[in-house]
Amino acid sequence: MIVVVNGKELAINNGATAEDLIKQLEYQHQRIALEVNEAIIPKSKHGEFLLNDGDQIEIIKAVGGG
Repeated sequence: MIVVVNGKELAINNGATAEDLIKQLEYQHQRIALEVNEAIIPKSKHGEFLLNDGDQIEIIKAVGGG
């Protein structure tokens, strides 16, 4: 299926969870915020949150410093 991640189409497996997407993008060891269709998905829900064809996803990486 196809989802849109940060404005770019991406093919993912049918039945993929938010956690699967994070692993596919190699973000699993980074501090990120995940938004799907304008709703924030808490990290505690990533493993059970199923993605759907056409979902609009934004991933924001936290950057430290100042």
